[in-house]
Amino acid sequence: MREQYRSEDFTEHDLSPDPMDQFARWFRQVAVGGVLHEPNAMIVSTAAPDGRPSSRTVLLKQYDERGFVFFTNYDSRKGRELAANPYVSLLFPWHPMARQVIVTGTALRTSREETVGYFRTRPHGSQLGAWASAQSTVVGSREELIRRYEELAAHYPEGEKVPAPPHWGGFRVVPETVEFWQGHENRLHDRLRYVREGGDEPGAGKWRVERLCP
Repeated sequence: MREQYRSEDFTEHDLSPDPMDQFARWFRQVAVGGVLHEPNAMIVSTAAPDGRPSSRTVLLKQYDERGFVFFTNYDSRKGRELAANPYVSLLFPWHPMARQVIVTGTALRTSREETVGYFRTRPHGSQLGAWASAQSTVVGSREELIRRYEELAAHYPEGEKVPAPPHWGGFRVVPETVEFWQGHENRLHDRLRYVREGGDEPGAGKWRVERLCP
């Protein structure tokens, strides 16, 4: 299967000086009009200490000048892998617009205050689900999972304050590179990548832009 991508040229002149500003610009464009279902869905790729990779789709919950934030069970596979190896890749697959954004960087845990603040905004059922699911572990049956949830629902009925699980929280991905990919005809895609230079700590340094061959 093959498709010709037809879109306007995407040049260095079009770029914001900062990749997070550029991401905000593209994100607003894809989020308008319902062209994409869940435009904040991103593929998070991690690797174990022995180099074996794993990927899954996660929802982006916040972005700002510091990076990209998602929340998860810290005991899940991705949580354990990030604890051992904090290097991570994010991919936003905005196929209907022939666009992708690819991020590489370092994942750092958010503060407990940020985690609790976000947890309070989740629907009641999602709060209970964070307690009911020992994410990435083997469960005997769906009935067992539902039973855990129902026990929690009886203990914390609707309107009752559910505490944020201690094993659950956020990761902020501090970017080292951010690539903006725009598809074109004849596979002559535009690939413009921001690369952070200088600074020994995550988030330090300045950005330069390079164009990649497609």
